[in-house]
Amino acid sequence: MALGGSWVAADYRGMSADNVKGLVLALSSSAFIGASFIIKKKGLKKAGASGVRAGVGGYSYLYEPLWWAGMITMIVGEVANFAAYAFAPAILVTPLGAVSIIISAALAHIILQERLHIFGVLGCVLCVVGSTTIVLHAPQEREIDSVKEVWDLATEPAFLCYATIVIAAIFVLTFCYIPQYGQTHIMFYVGVCSLVGSLSVMGVKALGIALKLTFSGINQLIYPQTWAFTIVVLICVVTQMNYLNKALDTFNTAVVSPVYYVMFTSLTILASVIMFKDWDRQDPTQIVTELCGFVIIISGTFLLHKTKDMADGGTLCLALRLPKHADENGFKYEGIPLTCQESSWSS
Repeated sequence: MALGGSWVAADYRGMSADNVKGLVLALSSSAFIGASFIIKKKGLKKAGASGVRAGVGGYSYLYEPLWWAGMITMIVGEVANFAAYAFAPAILVTPLGAVSIIISAALAHIILQERLHIFGVLGCVLCVVGSTTIVLHAPQEREIDSVKEVWDLATEPAFLCYATIVIAAIFVLTFCYIPQYGQTHIMFYVGVCSLVGSLSVMGVKALGIALKLTFSGINQLIYPQTWAFTIVVLICVVTQMNYLNKALDTFNTAVVSPVYYVMFTSLTILASVIMFKDWDRQDPTQIVTELCGFVIIISGTFLLHKTKDMADGGTLCLALRLPKHADENGFKYEGIPLTCQESSWSS
């Protein structure tokens, strides 16, 4: 027993203080963001009952306090997420975004009476298991004493090569493929969002570290590198939001969300591994365990989204690469439906 206990103690040293802070901030962020969707939706419903609905071009929700409460809640969540990257590695913080999906689904089931299918519950459980696995095996955050160190990491050949490939791919997708296939292939809009997002997270992490050091008394605002990272973050976030809105406006949200989550998280982890060398401080067993946890989260996320609109006795339909469009009677429908309507079976 003593030998076993000492072996466990030597093998598992626990999470660092910074990782714990990052974990708490990331979970808080997911809680606020997940709740914000529910609060905003209730605000939209309340505004739509007395004015023009947002879905048909109305802006009455801007006068609804409940909607603004949801927006403030989301902003608080994003600020917490920003701060989490200053303390913990992206490989720990980014996958925990799946927790917001669980919270949103659970609150929708309780507050909005949007029934959560049994497979959706299983999806939530898988997300929790995967997140726990990653948290328990996440690498320790490396010690950084200046934003110049982050700049040196960002200008090493490996990350410059990654950034060059990403930027080239963004330009090819934007100018060669999106004009022709953007309205019919979901991967192009989401691909640009994910590629840009992987760079934006690296910029956010660098900026977060700079602000953390500044608040601790080591002023980083005097360095041009801090402002360079700020410009990168602003450009990336604006571009990312632009193409994400295009994807959401063109395709079914229940398909965009999991596809975007998987691509964005995968590329962000890859970028973090290249830039911050997260896996250099881990053994192969820990790395494989983290990857398994990520796969479990992916499975849970897809299961939750693909079944969240299923009713009892419903059948899950498969449809690929079709955008939103109108039928000959002028009614809009989603080209990537989650459920089959009875009329489609009877016809």
